[in-house]
Amino acid sequence: MTKTIPPLSKRTTPNVTLASLMLPGLAALASLAPVMAAAENAPEKTTVAVKYSNYADGQAGWDRVQVSAPSLYFQAPIASDWSIEASAVVDSVSGASPRWHTQSTVDSGASRMSDERTAGDIKVTRYFARSAWSMSLATSSEHDYQSNAIGLNARWSTEDNNRTWTAGYGLSTDRIGFHMDPLDKQKRTQEFMVGVTQVLTPGDIVQLNLTRSDGQGDYNDPYKSPGYDQRPDRRNAWIGLARWNHYVEPADAALRTSYRYYTDTFGVQSHTMGVEWAQPLGRWTLTPGMRYYSQSAANFYMDPVLNAQGEYDLSATQTAADLNWGNNQSMDQRLAAFGALTWSLKAAYAITENTVADVKFESYSQKAALHLGGAGSPGLDDFQATFWQVGLTYRF
Repeated sequence: MTKTIPPLSKRTTPNVTLASLMLPGLAALASLAPVMAAAENAPEKTTVAVKYSNYADGQAGWDRVQVSAPSLYFQAPIASDWSIEASAVVDSVSGASPRWHTQSTVDSGASRMSDERTAGDIKVTRYFARSAWSMSLATSSEHDYQSNAIGLNARWSTEDNNRTWTAGYGLSTDRIGFHMDPLDKQKRTQEFMVGVTQVLTPGDIVQLNLTRSDGQGDYNDPYKSPGYDQRPDRRNAWIGLARWNHYVEPADAALRTSYRYYTDTFGVQSHTMGVEWAQPLGRWTLTPGMRYYSQSAANFYMDPVLNAQGEYDLSATQTAADLNWGNNQSMDQRLAAFGALTWSLKAAYAITENTVADVKFESYSQKAALHLGGAGSPGLDDFQATFWQVGLTYRF
């Protein structure tokens, strides 16, 4: 017997569409899409969303990167069995590339930069009685980086619509250059994803996804000196994702929880746990959230050499790197062991039945001491970042 699901105003289903969007070529759509169509039904209305985002990070009194990004999202039905989605974003980036470890000299190991990225996605979906098939294309361009991607996705439901299976494939190719020097380095990544979404009760929905990523090409940081940042030319990964959404009837609210496990051939393993509470209050919907992240260091990550006072010893660290010249090694902090907490709050206001304004704020704090199971990599200063976004969504 088909289960009764709470009305849309009282639930937030982990739609399989969102899972499929996480493949290469679909990430932009995943971040911009304000609503998702039901698994096997074309959208009834056209949706247009305009958003503006700002990101800034820094550490130890050093403002590293700032990004401003206006974006546009569009979704529309075509006839009764097709839909088209598209997004476009322009990122204006300024700041510096990541330093070697954390150093007292701000510019040591870091390059100042200013860049602009333009990116776009388009996705076409064909709907059938109990299935839907999608294809997407994406492109992203900077002065020293070009990326193109394609994504394929299929999903199908059981007769009672309580279970939906998903399978997807993504392929992305990246071409990397460094300023005006035509290094012409390339990278290619394939991803395969399978998943299932299951209605458990009228107020409970779970989702399980498994993704395999196979990448080969140049993974070195072009902003670092050759030899000091030498990485393997292959990076293969497994990613497991579990979501559970629960409708809390007494509060007329939705509790969203998620867990993600990641492991790759670089030796990085990570855990991500998230929770959100979506609370309708008249025309308002408030969604506070928290996310915890922890990762281990890559096998070839090189810890800094510290002096007797526990301070970064640049000369000794470079000497150690010289002795390992020609082997895989990196001092990039992003490959270190650390943990991080993100606090977020989103407020959405329904101006009319079809017009919604929203604002979102996130605060990110990264520390070696937050690493799961004990202290992370030594010599890392705390890292802070803030993100905010304002948007307007209109359906007609």
